[in-house]
Amino acid sequence: MACILFFLAGGLICEAQNSYWLKWSSDDPQQVGDWRGFVTKPEGRKYLDSIQNSFQNEGYLSLYSEEEEIGKDSLQVKIFLGTKYLWESISQGNVPREFTEDIEPVSDEYASASQWMRHVITEAENRGFPFAEIKLDSIERKGDKLSAVFHYDSGPLILWDSIKVAGDTKTQERYIQHITGIRPGAPFSQKQLEEAKIVLNRSPYFVQTQSATVDFQIKKAQPVFTLRDRNTNVLDGIIGLLPNTNEPGKMLITGQLDLELYHLGGKGRDIAVHWQRVNIATQSLDIYAKESFVLNSPLDVSLGFNLLKQDSSFLTRNLSLDFGYHMTSNSYLRFFTRRQASDVLETEAYDNATELPDVADYRWNQYGLGWDWDKLDSPYFPRRGFLINSELAMGNKRIIENTGFPPEVYVGVDMSSPQYFGQVEVEKHFFFRPGWGMWLKGNGGFIQNQNLLLNDLFRLGGLKSIRGFNENFFFARSYGYLNMEQRLFFGENSFLMVFADFGILENPYFAPSIDKPVSFGAGINLDTGSGVFRFIYGVGKSNLQPLQFSYSRIHFGYLARF
Repeated sequence: MACILFFLAGGLICEAQNSYWLKWSSDDPQQVGDWRGFVTKPEGRKYLDSIQNSFQNEGYLSLYSEEEEIGKDSLQVKIFLGTKYLWESISQGNVPREFTEDIEPVSDEYASASQWMRHVITEAENRGFPFAEIKLDSIERKGDKLSAVFHYDSGPLILWDSIKVAGDTKTQERYIQHITGIRPGAPFSQKQLEEAKIVLNRSPYFVQTQSATVDFQIKKAQPVFTLRDRNTNVLDGIIGLLPNTNEPGKMLITGQLDLELYHLGGKGRDIAVHWQRVNIATQSLDIYAKESFVLNSPLDVSLGFNLLKQDSSFLTRNLSLDFGYHMTSNSYLRFFTRRQASDVLETEAYDNATELPDVADYRWNQYGLGWDWDKLDSPYFPRRGFLINSELAMGNKRIIENTGFPPEVYVGVDMSSPQYFGQVEVEKHFFFRPGWGMWLKGNGGFIQNQNLLLNDLFRLGGLKSIRGFNENFFFARSYGYLNMEQRLFFGENSFLMVFADFGILENPYFAPSIDKPVSFGAGINLDTGSGVFRFIYGVGKSNLQPLQFSYSRIHFGYLARF
């Protein structure tokens, strides 16, 4: 009963908010707009004007209306449309031909002339004439047929002036010029200005605190962007001291360090260092540096180094050099070269081997192409849009003879052969209503060679791939997995979520070689203002792990930004 009263009261409150009601109808063709409520009388009048304007745009130029007030708060309107006028002929007049090449000719419908004029003005605004005007001239009427001539006034040619950056930011004007494509001396373009707003809103380095403005001076237009730098830099780490079981009396340093510095000098210059050591034998190191728009060219250059020491099995190093090019505001093309070197650390176990083991020393030189397509509405916590990242590479892999292996293991082995590699990631965000969203991510990859080794394979599992398993739990020659999350937002960047991950992996060194891991769980992402705390509980099942809560995993961490 209380619930019924609550909803009835809510309905009465909603009705009480509308203090003016309006209903309209037309004669021929007969149309009816049912009673509609408005908070104020001017809002109702504005709605009525929009209805009449829409009929006039259809060609009913001589329409008139009769109004009947029903009480002080209600109005009933009868619209008499009269004759519908059509175009018999209309001349382009002095409108520049280059402005109309991609515009459909004016049809006999009256509204088509208005649409045509809007297209011309849009073309003019994007070609350096933001003050252009167009109107109908020499209008003549014969019955219900009209004829006219377009008259165009371009106004002065306006050129872009230098960009001005305001607000609490270290971003340099030259960097904004590069990412927006706005060049001093080029013709003004309204489309270019609108695209610049979108590009700046997606930047991971800063946010726009005010809408972009344009200061028009003598034949110059200076765009002004007001920005505030984001807290993007990261310093996070855990250091542990454990007794070294291999060297009694000494300590073993374990832990994790994440250092990420972005937009140094306001130029889009990035540096990142990631180190992790979880036990005495396994550790990894990643170093990355990027310089944007090198020597004021459209190219970005990045250099990376990765080291992985897998217990006492092998040591792998990767050195990469990337060149990136901004094709459009959404599309980014990369050309890269990488050198991967891997060496076996302990060879005693292979003293009696008669064929090439699953690990071996090799050198692989790669040359590849990458393409990214970004349509997300935010660089960190998007709610709408999609993202595509892809890479394809090939190169020659050369197996190096290890003196710790018996010589006969290399007999009949092609020591030099082509190796291929590819990866693709597709991410999609849905936002159904305030407080409820969904995230999907699909990822796939392959690596192919006639002498594929265990230390060649992809490493998967953990927080950033298939949750519910340890980090780098899986080895895979080819793989595909899907991440799904339902998110319940309770803040701008804070949400509760439930997830499910599904994968299929191929590992040629395990039997059976096909694994289909599945995991599910729940967690929380909490924005604390100075950082992000994430806690995820998951449990997974695979060929190597049963579905038992004793095998569940907790992924958590706090990412501090400054």
